[in-house]
Amino acid sequence: MKYKSIFISDIHLGTRFSKAKILHNFLKHNNCEELFLVGDIVDGWAIKRKLIWPQSHSDVIQRILKKAKKGTKVTFITGNHDEFLRPFVPLILGNSLNISNDFEYTALNGKKYYITHGDFFDSITMTKKWLAILGDYGYDLLLHLNAILNFIRKKVGIKKYWSLSKYVKDSVKSSVSFINDFESVLSTHAKNKGYDGIICGHIHKAEIRDIDEIQYLNCGDWVESCTAIVETFEGEFKIINWLEKDDKNDENPNK
Repeated sequence: MKYKSIFISDIHLGTRFSKAKILHNFLKHNNCEELFLVGDIVDGWAIKRKLIWPQSHSDVIQRILKKAKKGTKVTFITGNHDEFLRPFVPLILGNSLNISNDFEYTALNGKKYYITHGDFFDSITMTKKWLAILGDYGYDLLLHLNAILNFIRKKVGIKKYWSLSKYVKDSVKSSVSFINDFESVLSTHAKNKGYDGIICGHIHKAEIRDIDEIQYLNCGDWVESCTAIVETFEGEFKIINWLEKDDKNDENPNK
């Protein structure tokens, strides 16, 4: 498929849970005029602990660079996990690759959207980094449990992937409250700055909805859900769920 723009975030290359093979498949079958990498593309926190970099992770980088070489405008928005790039921004590499902390995007209908990873609006990440890192370890534990649970489900004949961490995010009151607060804070910021909408990542929960007259769009992630936001040439924003859309891909989601 060809889109005006594709927005993806939270790939977390450098971790064992990154769905790099599935993302490579997505990038292979979907093209765009503009590609936005909305933060946490490379997981610097995880790489500091242990370097995990299979060929599939390099394949994703090479696919993105190949798109840029062929004329796709690529914008890399830094996130908290790839914050090591922030001292060097803004950085322009060639004619088609730009690295920045944020970006103002004009949609086909003329509306303006503020693009940010979202961690600047997360009080825990910004003021209590030790707690954010501790939470990162907890998330890794949930992902390990995910792998075990889905292995068991597959053995008993249940092939559909089920996410324990998504269940926790959707069900635990404190988690739901954090997500709602995060969405509200970003939408309020966009409104105060005169934008029509906001495009972000960070919380690994794909979403398109209106909040107080502001269109809130979250790209989701490529650790579990494998989602992207796209803008069609008709000017419509959509969530693409590649796990559901690409059922012909028999790859184990835990790889």
